[in-house]
Amino acid sequence: MKRSLQIPLFVLPFLLTAVLYPPVSAQTKATATNVPTIPHQAVPDFFKNPPGIYTGENMGIATNSKGNIYIYHRANETRLFEYSPQGNFVREIGRHNYGFAFAHSVRVDAQDNIWAVDEGTDMIVKFSPEGRVLMTLGRRPDAVRMLINMPGAGTYHGRNEPYRFGRETDVAFDQQGNIFVSDGYFDARVVKYDKNGRFVKAVGTRGNANLQFNTPHSIATDFQGNVYVGDRGNARVQVLDNNLNWKANYPNVGNPWAVCVSGGPGPKNPGKQYLYASNSWQDSAPAAGAEITGEIYKMELDGTIIGKFGRAGKAAGEFATVHQIDCRDPDVLYTAEINDWRSQKILLKPQGTKSTN
Repeated sequence: MKRSLQIPLFVLPFLLTAVLYPPVSAQTKATATNVPTIPHQAVPDFFKNPPGIYTGENMGIATNSKGNIYIYHRANETRLFEYSPQGNFVREIGRHNYGFAFAHSVRVDAQDNIWAVDEGTDMIVKFSPEGRVLMTLGRRPDAVRMLINMPGAGTYHGRNEPYRFGRETDVAFDQQGNIFVSDGYFDARVVKYDKNGRFVKAVGTRGNANLQFNTPHSIATDFQGNVYVGDRGNARVQVLDNNLNWKANYPNVGNPWAVCVSGGPGPKNPGKQYLYASNSWQDSAPAAGAEITGEIYKMELDGTIIGKFGRAGKAAGEFATVHQIDCRDPDVLYTAEINDWRSQKILLKPQGTKSTN
């Protein structure tokens, strides 16, 4: 008597997804060698909250042109806080709005508008500097659907719809105000919109060839309009031109959880710019991962590595899953970290860079 394995039909989509689209590979050791070390230090106890105000997992961090700092975090609920240039709590923005459920990143554009990227609602919300909602991109799944697909859960679909996302991860802008979105966990693409949110173009499928992605996790632009994508699962930074054509890969800095280009979003020409990429210690905090990850790389825009700083850990100046970097000033960085429930202000001292043998 032959026995056959019968699989319920509702399970098949999940099995096919697991076979066709395997999960993101584990964090890997960067292949770059003989990288100089850049001295750095953390400003102790920089961020100061009033009694009863806390941050949970710090997912996103960004500064505006006045030096104010925004932290987007996951606590009992997703919340967006603003701090003064001295690190003092100023206010909360957007609490209880329909676009907040599972924070992922935050960016500030050239007009100081604040963009909150929420992977749980598949939405990006643009706030004015005063905190008024100006635009939304994407659409939150209907409430009935979310009952069976909680924020942060679900499976890859790759549907590539112009105005819908699949747990998008980050947003960036060029000098013309065009919007670039890395999308994401359930899709594998980069999307371009014009300054009014009208769809222009999308590129990418799941894979490891050029213009393919495996969790495009972070995105940044330079003053010339080139686009830098932290292709985390493929352990590389992919560089695209402004029309989303492939230009280059930087495959030697581990798995980039966060990428950042210095100089801010404009409108003034910032002069020389640098690219930063974090080979972050995984958010599951495995002990083995701590031995080979945690450092942040500083590069020329052509991918030439200038140096690195930091290591995995919980002490000040160490990094416990850097999820986003703000590098408006190339020597003053802010890091949002998951596992320490904190953000840090980091001062670099490039004049003291030391060679590593």
